[in-house]
Amino acid sequence: MTDDERQRLGRQTLAAIHGPVGLGYVDRLAEVAPEFADLLVGFPYGELYARQGLDLRSRQIATIAALTVLGDSEHELTIHVRSAMRAGLSKQEILEVLLQMTAYAGFPRALSALKAAAKAFAEADGDARPEVMTDPSAG
Repeated sequence: MTDDERQRLGRQTLAAIHGPVGLGYVDRLAEVAPEFADLLVGFPYGELYARQGLDLRSRQIATIAALTVLGDSEHELTIHVRSAMRAGLSKQEILEVLLQMTAYAGFPRALSALKAAAKAFAEADGDARPEVMTDPSAG
């Protein structure tokens, strides 16, 4: 895959996962650090999220779990919880992921993740039915 193809697929995947907010974030990031924006679009979104092995819903579960265990990722967790709901996860399923991570990350990190999730849930309550994102690799 060429760099241009990776960037195109990355932007397409980023838009499918995070909607226009994700593209806006990358565009603002590119104003400050274009190389960083290119890496962000090309690697996780153009390479990882676009792979066939897992659907976007499953990738969001893994991302929420990883960010919870890492800790100090409240902003990113809020974004990915919103995106997980776009991918079709219910609030209860997201809460179960966070509860599961309590055993691996401990209560402080799980509670911090819960705070991020609560923020995303409150934002989503303004939209009675978050749109379900589609898998850009499906065609």
